[in-house]
Amino acid sequence: MPAKDEMPSTLQRSSKKAQRTWGKTHDSAVETYGEGERAHRTAYSSLKHSFEKVGDRWEPKEGGHKGPSDKQAARETPRSTKGGETKGGVDANASKAHLLSLARKLDVKGRSTMSKSELVDALQKANTRKTAKSARSAKARKS
Repeated sequence: MPAKDEMPSTLQRSSKKAQRTWGKTHDSAVETYGEGERAHRTAYSSLKHSFEKVGDRWEPKEGGHKGPSDKQAARETPRSTKGGETKGGVDANASKAHLLSLARKLDVKGRSTMSKSELVDALQKANTRKTAKSARSAKARKS
């Protein structure tokens, strides 16, 4: 199935470049591995090299930092999450200052006293909440 038919809603709300990055990698991975979870993991791994999840969409990484966003995305061959923990699109390799600016943008409470690891976890939770809220709003508009 082409990527455009399987594209997650967070990518549908993102830039055309993010959509192309995910879509081209997904379609190539389907040709290599077949339909399914592995194609999706591969596409997300590729996306995380240039984009990070901010709220309910994917935005280009700032500050010229390109590359994998977490240990799982750094793997040469994406495996199931059993083999490594992902951070849900949060760039765990970004500077603490960058993470603080994202936390400010997403209004994460208590951010000024958090360690870098705590900021990554809090951003992951904030992104999940914002994505769920967007999904509920989209569902309500369709009703």
